[in-house]
Amino acid sequence: MTVAPSGEPDPVLLRAARRRLVVDMLGIVASSAGFGVVFGLTARANGFSPLEAVVFSLVVFAGASQFAAAGMVGAGYGWPAIVVLTGLVNARHILYAAALGPWLRDRPRRERALMAHVLTDEAFALSLVHFRRLGFADRRGYWLAAIGGVFIPWNLATLAGVLGGQVVPDPRVLGLDIVFPAAMAGLAVGLATGRREIVAGVAGVGIALAVGLAVDPRAGVLAGGFVGPFIGLLVPRRDPAVPEPDELPAEPSAFSRPGRSDDGIAP
Repeated sequence: MTVAPSGEPDPVLLRAARRRLVVDMLGIVASSAGFGVVFGLTARANGFSPLEAVVFSLVVFAGASQFAAAGMVGAGYGWPAIVVLTGLVNARHILYAAALGPWLRDRPRRERALMAHVLTDEAFALSLVHFRRLGFADRRGYWLAAIGGVFIPWNLATLAGVLGGQVVPDPRVLGLDIVFPAAMAGLAVGLATGRREIVAGVAGVGIALAVGLAVDPRAGVLAGGFVGPFIGLLVPRRDPAVPEPDELPAEPSAFSRPGRSDDGIAP
């Protein structure tokens, strides 16, 4: 990466990286909007009022967990069961936070708490790729990805889905149920930079399909998500002396240069 004489990143390259981030976001914006509509329809079908559905998306903002919770509310489950299930579904965010933690540890705790609220699968993938591309934590890029790419489209689409719930009672009529899986598949391809990641992805999909067909689709997703990464770690490196792409330094200190701020702009 080119560095300006002052020790700061080249502002031209920083702007170029952010433009690339915006381009990467376009597909995510479309998928977030499409799946937000699906959630709005699902919430309305399970007895949520428009206000309840919109507030649910704003306050919880948990993607798949919202679908699970909405279905359980509609089926009459008690809140303890809903809390436990949604907590398990969203447990993967602990790993996301652990991966982003080293990049953002210098930020105030209050800001990190707000970042955690808008952390999603898509925001994690976009921001981590962006950070690695730059070599430091561009917090403005994080907010752009999380808020502009996911939070705003999701919540606006939730409102649209709730209001249109009586017009389109079944999201499968529009083919919207395929939007989210397609978007996540695209993110997985973009993050697969080494043999271990490819093996982990293929193994995870295979295990998820097998367990899903034999037991339950939800159990398949959990099994594939937990076992796939461990299988990827068993893959030996080509040359022990040369790190794989997925083993490159994940901490900003590995790239740090004196005088550079966390967002690439002088304080």
